[in-house]
Amino acid sequence: MLFKDQLDFVTQHIKKNKLRVFMTVLAATMGCAFLIVLASVGFGLQDSIRNEILSDEKVTKIQVYGDGQFTDEQIAEIKAFEHVETVLETVMVNASAHSFFKDRDTNSNLFITDMHDFEKVTGKLAEGTYPTKPNEIIVGYHFAQTLLNEAERNVIQEKNKKAEADGTYYDGNEEGYKDSLIGKELEMSLLSHTSEATETEKMKYTIVGVTKKPSYDWMIDNSVYMDREQQAVLAANMSAAGDVKDDEMFSSEFNIFADSMENVKPILEKLKDKGYSVFSVTEQLEQMDVFFLVLKIGLIFVGTIAVLIASIGIFNTMTMAVTERTREIGVLKAIGASPKLIQRLFLMESTFIGIFGTLMAVVISYGISFAANAVLPLILKAATGEEAFGTNDITFSLIPWQLVIIASAISIGVAMISGYRPARKATKIDVIQALRQEL
Repeated sequence: MLFKDQLDFVTQHIKKNKLRVFMTVLAATMGCAFLIVLASVGFGLQDSIRNEILSDEKVTKIQVYGDGQFTDEQIAEIKAFEHVETVLETVMVNASAHSFFKDRDTNSNLFITDMHDFEKVTGKLAEGTYPTKPNEIIVGYHFAQTLLNEAERNVIQEKNKKAEADGTYYDGNEEGYKDSLIGKELEMSLLSHTSEATETEKMKYTIVGVTKKPSYDWMIDNSVYMDREQQAVLAANMSAAGDVKDDEMFSSEFNIFADSMENVKPILEKLKDKGYSVFSVTEQLEQMDVFFLVLKIGLIFVGTIAVLIASIGIFNTMTMAVTERTREIGVLKAIGASPKLIQRLFLMESTFIGIFGTLMAVVISYGISFAANAVLPLILKAATGEEAFGTNDITFSLIPWQLVIIASAISIGVAMISGYRPARKATKIDVIQALRQEL
């Protein structure tokens, strides 16, 4: 029997029982679509959290923990590791930097670092250049916004009260200094966090650069960065202002940067072997991937139950098909059709039901996924009043090709298994009894 004739045999029955087959295909579609959409939630959440982690920190960054500082020999040793880009020491000044500009002022965190290494790590600034002189500094993206005068502070206070009454908050983005700060000179004094020292004398600095905007909208960065050559000057001023011990003035943080994300893990292993306490965001990603792998397997398992329920309809349809075509099966056997051929004919029919249902399910699933990602943020924004939900940064549903392959294999496989028993039953029909059956 030619393959074309086999297809005709199958399509004739499908056309003859359009409604029954359509309802069976619809059940298979709903089961497969439920499986895909349910599992897509796991993929979507993983993608959102992964993007959030990667946007929050530089992925090639390795944090080093411990009270002791690196020696020059240790830094040289680590820099000699293959694929290490740089070792950046960031010194936080344990004092509040009080900056004055015209009739405005602000308080900031103050950091000291090697500007050459800082440039290699940070890259392009939002505005300006990196310092080349001792009295030049870089400020955070929101430094100008936090430069306020007394009148603006009063306005912000009133707006905060109104926002709190409405259940929201006001970040003060409408106030502050609006012109560019590049090339502007300001005065800065320090007040130690660790003693009762008085405020230091004011020092003059020129702003030459502004860092990039933070990853999150809620983050306010008004920090000040200056070259490590200024550390001795700051220490002298803080000592003159009060009884501040040297070890209380500064705290250091060391970060190692790899040249690519793929090389972070080998460097981590080398550092751990040498006894360093280190951490990288890539380790967090690995732990997250394991968690979401288990979650996605669980969601696929739950979705497969819906496919199995749909298989009951396929089994019922194929059983009825065998019963209704008993005489045709008898004729096929009488003219020499083998049991394998008869079994194949009915397996083809159940497979076609699975394929058609799967194709429809994939199209519907992508439609639901697109609609969910477009509509759910708007609904959550309206319900909670949080602007973050309206930025579409959260992926509620994501359907990668791997999920489509897995769901298709499950759906079509279940359809074939559902049709196997009726197909086997067709091969055991007695020819004489079948031919005697009335039309």
